[in-house]
Parts: sequence; C-alpha cells; structure tokens
Amino acid sequence: MPTDATPSTDQPAPLSVPGTLARLAGIGVVLLFVVGGFLYLGGWFSPHELTPARFVNGFQKVFGIHSGFRRNHAKGMCVAGYFDSNGQAARWSKADVFRPGRVSVIGRFSLPGGNPYVADTPASVRGLGLAFRPQNGEEWRTAMIDLPVFVVNTPQAFYDQLLASKPDPATGKPDPEKMKAFLAGHPETVRALTIIKAQPFSSGFENATYNSLNAFRFISASGTSTPVRWSVVPFDPFKPAEPSQPATQDRNYLFDALIARIQSGPVRWHLIVTAGQPGDPTDDATIPWPEDREHVDAGTLTLDQVEAEAPGNCRDVNFDPLVLPVGIAPSDDPLLSARSAVYSQSFTRRAGEKKEPSAITPSDVRK
Repeated sequence: MPTDATPSTDQPAPLSVPGTLARLAGIGVVLLFVVGGFLYLGGWFSPHELTPARFVNGFQKVFGIHSGFRRNHAKGMCVAGYFDSNGQAARWSKADVFRPGRVSVIGRFSLPGGNPYVADTPASVRGLGLAFRPQNGEEWRTAMIDLPVFVVNTPQAFYDQLLASKPDPATGKPDPEKMKAFLAGHPETVRALTIIKAQPFSSGFENATYNSLNAFRFISASGTSTPVRWSVVPFDPFKPAEPSQPATQDRNYLFDALIARIQSGPVRWHLIVTAGQPGDPTDDATIPWPEDREHVDAGTLTLDQVEAEAPGNCRDVNFDPLVLPVGIAPSDDPLLSARSAVYSQSFTRRAGEKKEPSAITPSDVRK
C-alpha cells in the first residue's frame, strides 16, 4: 500500500440507530484505508504492551498473510528517476541531496492494506516511498501519503484503531460499535478526519500531492536545527477523483493510468520543504501547521521509469523513514521510531518467504 489519509465539546444531535450505524461503518472504512495509507508504524513500545512483532501480527490478523508481500501497502509498483536540487534547501540542511545537482531516485507507488490484489478505488489513499541515493552513499528514504494529516498520534492508538477497523466477514465493514468506542476515546482522530474529508482525492497517482506528515529536523552546516515537514507537489494539474469507479474500469485502473502516463513522458513533482516555528507541534502528525509558514521549493523530482516489483528493485527496499543522511534528523514524533521498528519486522518476515508475482505488471499496459 497501504495504503494513504483537526476536538469539540459540543454534543451532536441525536441520530437514528440505523443512521448512526451506517455512519460509523462508513467512518470505519475510511479509517482502515487512511491508517493503512501510512502503515509505516513501529516504534519504542512498552515491552509489556506493544512490540513490533505484535504490531505486525495485528496487520496479519486484519489482512491475512500474503507470502513475500509487505504487511501493509502490499499492492504496489516500482518507479525510478532522479532529483534535481536547486540548492535552495541547503541553507537549512547540509545533506548532500540538497546541494545543487542531480541524484538518482528509486521509488514505489502503493495502496494501503495487506492485500496485494485489492481493487483500486477513487478514495484509495495513495502512498509514495522514495530512496534518494547521492554518490557519497548517504541515502535518504521517505514514505509519504496523499493525506494532509495522519489520523492518530501514538503507536498504541494506531494499533487499537487497526484492530477496531478489521472488517466483519459477514458485512465486509468494521464493527460500528468497536469503531464508535475507538473514536470516543480519540478526539484527535475525529478532528483529523474532519480535515481529511474536506480535501478531495485526486484522480490518479500522478497528480496527487504526497506529504511526510511526521516532522523532522534539518541541520545546517552551522549546526542550526530547523523543524520541517515536506511534500512533493505535482506538475500535472490536480483533477478530483470521480465519486465512483465506472464499471468499465478494471481493478488496477489507478496503476494502469500511472503506467500509461509515465510511458508517455516523465512525471514531475516539486519537493516543497516547510519550516516550522516555535510552538508548531513536531510530535503530533494529526495537527497541520499554519499555512503561512515559510516554504522552499528544494528542486524537482522526476520519475521516468516503471516496472513490476522484482529482485533488485523497490521490492527489496525497506522505506524506513529513519534512514537519514547527515543533515536530516528525527523529531520527537513517537510514530517515527514506531514506523522504523515495524517496517523492519515486516521486512524480515517477507524476506524469508516465497515471493509471489507482483500484482501490477507494467508491460501489460498499452500506451
């Protein structure tokens, strides 16, 4: 994927029981795919409560085990290209990737969840993992989704929400009572969902904006630390997704469209870095920073190659958000170490399993 997706004290107006259950079921489906959209969780868990292994077991409980695939964001496709830095971010970070020049990039587009054969839908949260590879060997990896905020702010909340979102085999939807109980205890999630629902999904992978959501710190050559978040903003114009998938479209229509787009010419994004100010939260991905914060266009990401997952390409890359070069450091967001730990656990499990063919085969898509 997975894939990917801000409290009020006012009492809501009474609702009918059927209406309430329907609404909760709908929220549960959104949460499942939103949280699935950023399932790069791991972290420092209490050894007596939540461990990386238990977290990955939770994904397997919800999605099942698909041999050789990621436990989340299982459905995906490899891309490659390069990043042209314009040097504008070098004043904030001494990382080589931000010096003027070009570095190679390998990436992966994905959808949330542990099912590699899930059908694409208009409201699918999209993921983009990137590995920037400067010649000095200091690799930078980042995993982003096309949501403005995340829906939880602690590893425990993520895990609890994951289990609450497990679909009931009889209905195909989460148990509304479990979801109601989860939301009652997590006003930050309710707040984040309000922000997410106000922003329409794009029509495809190629015209979506992907956000880091978690905060990091850039370290300058002089040692100055700046809190940052980053996004990749498409050159292709935004077009909202149709509210429903036409019956004529196949299960891979989002991926097919991206493949055709790359085959017709390179796809580009601006790498936009946003600097936080004192008081801006760096430990809570459910809260957006104010729009008036300083933004810097650090350069252009170009993706011009596409291929099915296979040995030696993105299939074997763990897009751990804590693989950072000198000049970029983690913030105090507890989700970062959580993501790193769980990614590692997932990678270890799938590395020892028989590899099944990728669900996406670009060579089958005609220009």
